[in-house]
Amino acid sequence: MQALLDQFLDYIALERGLSENTRAAYGADLKSFLSFLRDRNTVSVNSVTRRDILDFLMEQKDRGLSSNSISRRLVSIKVFFRYLQQDGLLRKNVTETMDSPKLWKVLPGTLTYKEVERLLATPTQARKLGLRDKAILETLYSTGLRASEVASLTLDSIHFDEGFLRCMGKGRKERVVPMGDSARQSVQRYLAELRPLLAKDPSSRTLFLSRRGHPFGRKQIWTMIKKYARDAGITKNVKPHTMRHSFASHLLANGAPLRIIQEMLGHSDITTTQIYTHVDSSRL
Repeated sequence: MQALLDQFLDYIALERGLSENTRAAYGADLKSFLSFLRDRNTVSVNSVTRRDILDFLMEQKDRGLSSNSISRRLVSIKVFFRYLQQDGLLRKNVTETMDSPKLWKVLPGTLTYKEVERLLATPTQARKLGLRDKAILETLYSTGLRASEVASLTLDSIHFDEGFLRCMGKGRKERVVPMGDSARQSVQRYLAELRPLLAKDPSSRTLFLSRRGHPFGRKQIWTMIKKYARDAGITKNVKPHTMRHSFASHLLANGAPLRIIQEMLGHSDITTTQIYTHVDSSRL
C-alpha cells in the first residue's frame, strides 16, 4: 500500500498542483492510517472496511487529537480512496457515504490593535536582525500572507511605487495584494541597510534571508514570531496565522467587504472567509 500512497502524493503534487505543505499534510495523515492497517494485518486497500476507518478515527480521538485533526484525517482518506477508485485500483469505495465528523468551530485567534502595535515595535535596530524581522512582521500583518508565502517572496515580488505585491499561494495560484505604507517602508529599509550584508550569493533573488544568507524559511518565521510575541509580553499563542487572522478581522471591523478580504487571503471559497464575521461581533 505504500507504493499506492507514493503514487497518490506524486499525483496531487504534479497533476493537481497542490503545495508542498498540503502534500506533506496528506502524507502524514495517510502514513498514520496505513500504519494502523498494518497493525491489523490489512495488506490490501480492497480489504479495508468502513469499520477499519471508524476504528482508526476513534484511536486518533483516544490519543487526544482535536476534532479538526480527526476530520482532516478522514478527508485525506476519502481523497486517497477516490483517487484509487478513479484509477481502477479500488473495487468499492467504502468512504463514499462517510461524512466528516461535525466540528466544533473554533474561532481563529486574533490580536487586538494594541497587541499588534506592541509586537511590531519589538524588533528594533538594536537587534542584529531587527530590520529584517520588523519587515517580515509588517508584511504579515499588512498583507495577510501565509508564512510560506512570505518566505517565497523574491526581490521582484513587491512593486513599491504601485503599493502592492504578487505572491504564489496554494495550488500555485498567483494573487495581487495591496501593501500598506508602513510595511513598504520597513521592507525598503531592510533592502537598503541589511539585506546587502546578508546576501552571500549575489544572484539570490529571495527577499528575506537568514544570517547565513540562506532563504529565511516558514519554520524560522514561526520561531521568530513566537520569540517577539514573548518579548512583547503577549500571553496569547501567537503564530504566523495569528497575524493573518488579525489582518482579516481588523479589515472587516473597518468596513472592508468580505469578497475583497476573500481575494486578499486567497480563499477559493467565501465560506472559509465568513468565519471572520463571527470574530467581529460589532459587525453584526
